[in-house]
Amino acid sequence: MTEALSAPNSPAALRSLIRAGRWLSPTAGLTPGFAQANLVVLPHAWAYEFLLFCQRNPKPCPLLEVTDTGNWEPIASAPGADLRQDLPYYHVYQNGELVERRRNILDLWQGDWVAFLLGCSFTFEEGLLEAGVPVRHIACGRNVPMYRTTIGCRPAGRFSGPMVVSMRPIPADLVVRSVQVTSRYPAVHGAPVHIGDPATIGIADLMCPDYGDQPDVRPGDVPIFWACGVTPQAVATAAKTDLMVTHAPGHMFITDIPTASLAVF
Repeated sequence: MTEALSAPNSPAALRSLIRAGRWLSPTAGLTPGFAQANLVVLPHAWAYEFLLFCQRNPKPCPLLEVTDTGNWEPIASAPGADLRQDLPYYHVYQNGELVERRRNILDLWQGDWVAFLLGCSFTFEEGLLEAGVPVRHIACGRNVPMYRTTIGCRPAGRFSGPMVVSMRPIPADLVVRSVQVTSRYPAVHGAPVHIGDPATIGIADLMCPDYGDQPDVRPGDVPIFWACGVTPQAVATAAKTDLMVTHAPGHMFITDIPTASLAVF
């Protein structure tokens, strides 16, 4: 059972645990000091347009690595890893519809597929905690809440759609500190895209996220929203993408990239 295990601090050791099917929970708070990543896998015929989409939308889709066609090993960010089986869960989209959630994609992988790793906001949560900013979903053992918004992404070819955001409720006196900390990490979404009233960005009910778990919001908290790497999944739905394989929200790829190497001063 995942709940009975203690997650190792080594990225390689945790990936081995995940590959063996012994860690199936969200990855928030794991492997402190190392970056986590969102995954998007597409056929080569779609890859250039998605690369362009990422370049036009760096807040929700900050690129960490793009693999060579057909190669499932992320050589730059985690040599020896296997993107077909080193994430706890995968989502498979066909014609814009989520058709399957699965443990690995070994039998699905095609020789013309290209994998994209995008920075994940789980990476900067260690910095928030070190700065004394609570990260409630970690404290509660939950997945981070994520929401589709009315913030439109810049289209690129066949890719278009709404930005997805993750939300962390922050005590009012720590809002400025949370912005300062996360602004140092543009490669993993960086500064928030919105602070305050959820309705302003099209979120009708904060307690009903589109992905992840219900938030733990307390009196005096301010909802803060960061761009999220689940955005491509909303884009797949909006654009009715023929085929896209992604991580399941909150179940990230653990890289060997030191978090400190992504910080800007």
